[in-house]
Amino acid sequence: MTDAPADVDARSVDSFSSERRLAIVRLVDAQGRVRVGALSDQFGVSRQTIRKDLALLAAQGRITRAHGGAISFESRPSERSFAIRERMQRAEKAAIGAAAAMRVNDGECIAIDASTTGLHLARALCARGNWNHLTVVTNGLRIASELAGCPGIAVVLPGGWVRWEALSVVGTIGSGVFDRINVQTAFVGAAGFTFETGLSDATEEEAQIKRSMIEVAREVFAIIDHTKWGHTAFATFCRTEELTGVISDRSAPQPMVTAPEGRGIEISLVPFATDPAVDEVPIRSSRVDREPGDTPTSTSSLLG
Repeated sequence: MTDAPADVDARSVDSFSSERRLAIVRLVDAQGRVRVGALSDQFGVSRQTIRKDLALLAAQGRITRAHGGAISFESRPSERSFAIRERMQRAEKAAIGAAAAMRVNDGECIAIDASTTGLHLARALCARGNWNHLTVVTNGLRIASELAGCPGIAVVLPGGWVRWEALSVVGTIGSGVFDRINVQTAFVGAAGFTFETGLSDATEEEAQIKRSMIEVAREVFAIIDHTKWGHTAFATFCRTEELTGVISDRSAPQPMVTAPEGRGIEISLVPFATDPAVDEVPIRSSRVDREPGDTPTSTSSLLG
């Protein structure tokens, strides 16, 4: 009689472990690289348990163990094409792009990466109009095409190799252009964002060109939707301490938004078209954890 509950519990644990390992494999395939600490937090188990999971999966040939975590079996992440990514979280990205465009002033030189959210930023800049002399440096072919016909906007496209997956230009051939220009603000998307690893991307090629943008920019804003929070992709291109701010949507995970690690970063959350709060309740500034009278070191706001 006393053995039955133990058997049931054992079967439940085995089932949960199998589901967790399957989820880990999917994360590795999607992101290219995962870390023990992040997996431990995500699944609510100890780091030792995660290490055992990774060892078993590696023995099965489903992942490759790496220092501090694991990488995909092919040592490279799978990357969705630009056309596929453009259809994902469209409402959120459009709202983020519009909010980012409001931070741009005429006469500036800004940098926009080849992200799909960057494309929405470009569209918002065109829709805003009334530009006299705005310079946009971008490695995104779709973004350059979007901006090319906008009066008052000059587009600078660095040289390099064309990547069809991202419709972008990468490589060191055109990196020298960043040594000769002054960029006010760099707006960059990412495949993942954690406070530990910063902003990361699926490929080193894309990460390299983003690093060049960030190195010459006075301010750096991440333009990422809520699905990128808490994830780490293959290559880090911007450490958290290098960020001026993050522009995201209202579905961003609150534990990260209000985390102490983000106090030095301006975090702006924007409502989007399918957000029920847009129609049901007014959008107001969210809480900033500080004592009355203190100067805030970070801001979390909702832009209506």
